[in-house]
Parts: sequence; structure tokens; C-alpha cells
Amino acid sequence: MTEPTTAGTSPAQVYLKIDRLTKKFGNFTALDDVSLEVYEGEFICFLGPSGCGKTTFLRAIAGLDIQTSGLVYQDGVDISALPPSERDFGIVFQSYALFPNLTSWKNVAFGLENQKLDKSRIAARVTELLELVGLPEQGNKYPAQLSGGQQQRIALARALATSPGLLLLDEPLSALDAKVRGHLRHEMKLLQRRLGVTTVMVTHDQEEALTMADRIVVMNQGVIEQVGTPTEIYREPDTLFVADFIGAMNQAEGRIEGTGITIGELSFAARDHGLADGASIVAAIRPEDIVPRGAEGETVANGSSANRITVEIEDMEFLGSFWRVSLQNPALGDTRLLADMSINAVRHMDVEIGSSIEVELPADRLWVFPAKTPA
Repeated sequence: MTEPTTAGTSPAQVYLKIDRLTKKFGNFTALDDVSLEVYEGEFICFLGPSGCGKTTFLRAIAGLDIQTSGLVYQDGVDISALPPSERDFGIVFQSYALFPNLTSWKNVAFGLENQKLDKSRIAARVTELLELVGLPEQGNKYPAQLSGGQQQRIALARALATSPGLLLLDEPLSALDAKVRGHLRHEMKLLQRRLGVTTVMVTHDQEEALTMADRIVVMNQGVIEQVGTPTEIYREPDTLFVADFIGAMNQAEGRIEGTGITIGELSFAARDHGLADGASIVAAIRPEDIVPRGAEGETVANGSSANRITVEIEDMEFLGSFWRVSLQNPALGDTRLLADMSINAVRHMDVEIGSSIEVELPADRLWVFPAKTPA
């Protein structure tokens, strides 16, 4: 993967460097020897299931939970042992954490007043920030008088007030309803690009990470599974965990047979895997990558018939812009496949429950991973 660039020209500089960070709580290891480089001006997301270590990672960067071992560098300076008050960051929490007894104006001004700036500079900066987050008329309102989305904007303005070098976002949108969340994440990303502030966000929401991040850090059980752009994470997963956690993914148990794989009684060509002949594997393919033969405008990468099979439509689920279709073939054993078919394809092919169609599993979209090890 290439380094991020600034203004599309030269490689960006490393702004935040995490070197072999470990955090233990008694006998429990929340972070296990984690290393990462975040580039200047980058928007990076820590993504993973609950308990994977992503929030602990963020809190260690902020100094709110000092690491057991390892180092944190910000802009070339070792901040590993500094208290939060001496680190250069702004932070926005899931719960907003606004002061309920202060107006929006006073909440935004809080950090500036602590820096003992003169009143005219504070007033100018607060006015600028309220304009920036689209709430210029809400300065005199208290948090209880604002909607959830407005409260989060005020929290963001407060975090940005002191012009921090690093912005930390801890599940900032998870308390909002879906429509407000979708609108606000777009606005936050545009604002981050405009300001160029290096940003680290924690989320368990795949859609948030895929739409907002320059790069995603997928975490699992205290370690980093993969770091990459949203496209790389989605289309080129390094592990079965990443493949399964990001988006929908069909999985089928099978084995290596020569240069191909076998699922049930059927053989398929697949991506390169480097596994030994006879090894137990899990084959994986995304629902949108299964190609229905005979659909209007279909495209098949290799034109081969090696991975074509006849399947019966077992069930159909309407999801608005497409149908998710459940497919089965006795020769696949217990495996059921989900395929996403456009509304036009379903209409053109006259697809219905109980009918049979031919589909292709393109070899370049059929992933092969070592079989899961029993816990």
C-alpha cells in the first residue's frame, strides 16, 4: 500500500507513532504489542467488535489510561508519560460530556478561558467555531435545549477550540438516530478535510468507518488484524476475521485439492492461497460477487465456466435497492449461499422461490483462508 499524500503530491509526514503498546488490566491484556503510524492530516478509524481494545487504544493515546509498556510519539515528541493536560489533543465522547450548567457559547469557550486569553479573542474564536459547525444562533442555549445532533456539534466545536494538533473521537455518533448520524458523519468528514486536523476515531459501525476514514485499523482481541484504505479492507481482507467482520460474506468449509478447492462434492478455482494440498479451509465470497448467468448486462471476469453451478432459489429478501437471494445445491452439502441481485436482474430472469438459475463464483473473488481453530 502506498503512503498517504498531502495535496496529491508528496508523501505525508508521520504525526502520531505508536510503538509496541501494551495495556494490561490485571491478568487481562487489552492491548498486545500494538504498533501504528498515523500521518499528518489523516482521518483514521479504529474498528472492531466490543472488547477488542479500540477504546483502550484511544485512551492510551490521550493519556487517560497509561499503557503498561510501549511508547507514544506525537509530532516527533515522546508523550508516553505525559498527563492528558499536557498532551495536544481535543476529544469528543459518545455521551457529548457537555457542561449542563453552561450555555453552548460557554461550553465552547471553556478551554480558551482556561488558557487565559483575552475576551475579544475568545469571542472571535467561539463565533468562528459556532459558524463552522452550523450553529451560529444556538450560543445562548443550554445543552438540554439542543437536539442530540446539535449537542454533538457543540462538543466538536469545544474540542476544536484550542486548535489541537490531534482530534480524538470516541464513538461520537452512536447515540444519534440513523438519519442524523448519516448527515453528521458527512459534515464531520468535510470539516476534518477543511481543517486538516489529524483525527483518530473509534467506532464499531462498519458503515461509519468505510465512509469517513482515509484508513481503517481493524482490531480483534487486543491486536491489529489489518490496516488499509476502506477499499483495501473490504476488497482485500488479510484474514477470515476481517472478511467476516466487514460487510456480508458467505463462508463455506472445504479443503484444498490440487490448485483448486472442494466444497461438498464440487470443485472450484479460487484465489492464490499458499495452503497445502488436503488442508481444511474456509472459502469466502461476498453476496454481490456471485454472478447470476443470464442477467441483463452481466459481466464475468474470466469468461470461464469452471465455477458455474445450478442452484435453487430457497428464499428471497427484499432490501429496497436489491434482492438478497438464498441459494442451495445438494452437492454443496450444508452450505447455503447468499447472492445480491439487482431488481432488474430478478425481473429479467423471472427469479422466484423454488426456481433454478445458474450462477458463477468468479475465481478472483473466491477467497481461501485456513480453517478456524476450535476455541
